[in-house]
Amino acid sequence: MKNPVLSHPWTSVKNLLVMRLDNIGDVIMTSPALRSIKANLPDAKLTLMASPGGSIAASLLPWVDEVLTWRVLWQDLGRLAFDPDREWALVEKLRRFDAVVIFTSFSQSPHPAAFLACLAGIPLRLGESKEKGGMMLTHEVLSAPDELHQVERNLRLIESVGFDVLDRSLAIQSPKVKLIDEPYIVLNPWTSCQSRNYDAKRFAIAAQKLAAITGWKIAITGVEKDRDRAGIVLDILGDDGIDLIGKTSLPELAALIANAKLMLSNNTSTMHIADATRTPSVIMFAGTELECQWQPRDCSARLLRRSTPCHPCYAFQCPYNLECLDIEPEEIVRSSLELLEESQLCLKSR
Repeated sequence: MKNPVLSHPWTSVKNLLVMRLDNIGDVIMTSPALRSIKANLPDAKLTLMASPGGSIAASLLPWVDEVLTWRVLWQDLGRLAFDPDREWALVEKLRRFDAVVIFTSFSQSPHPAAFLACLAGIPLRLGESKEKGGMMLTHEVLSAPDELHQVERNLRLIESVGFDVLDRSLAIQSPKVKLIDEPYIVLNPWTSCQSRNYDAKRFAIAAQKLAAITGWKIAITGVEKDRDRAGIVLDILGDDGIDLIGKTSLPELAALIANAKLMLSNNTSTMHIADATRTPSVIMFAGTELECQWQPRDCSARLLRRSTPCHPCYAFQCPYNLECLDIEPEEIVRSSLELLEESQLCLKSR
């Protein structure tokens, strides 16, 4: 039986396309919405259209039946060559869908994606827009305040057409494996965005101090291209470090974070994985964004940032020597120990 909350004609959707065309963390933050869509439309096929980077996150999302990986022209930043045939090929791929949900951040427009869906003849097109009256959307939701958390932005969109949401928390599915048999802390020192990277040497110093205090190992994570800048981190940690740089798949990374005592990271996809796995986290949260838009909501976390007049800058490169992340390692250690103590008290009270 169809969910009576859903408005007609969404009750009859059989082949649904969901677009989230950014990075891994952005796709992970659609998990409450995807779970709700699947619960409301259990017989519908759900296809996630994502960027080459973001599509990797589908391996953590059991509600996705199929993945369509595509680098779209309007978010390419000038790297794709002019190729109308490529764009028409995408239009042809989309003709099989009877509805599309276009998830965007506060700064993005749904209209390029909606135009593509319109060309493909998708009859139901849902998106959130700051520009009232866009003809490409059949179901248009006026934009929420910029400060709204991205997860709530996603949920607000599907709720506008009647999808019932019972659980608003992040969730992922990771393999039940233990990559390390002893207690450990995850250290994820790098992101692909220069303006979000806390000094790796300071990160390593903080992690080494925590290893000395707790007796736990430090699992160092990253992608293979991070190895060129990993020398200082590996040297400082020495025998306390376990080098996993470029050695885990995304599901294995999720399992690693899920089983960790603590995670140290910048504001990147690992922050959202830790939120979904409820892993205590200390996050070096650069001044690039507002915390209220992306911060963890369900795990115990400390977000560390220095106040600066340029916050939030939304910049990929920082011209001010990352003053917002000028934080001493001792502050990371202190925040970590406080967080671990609070987490233990919470576990004992259950």
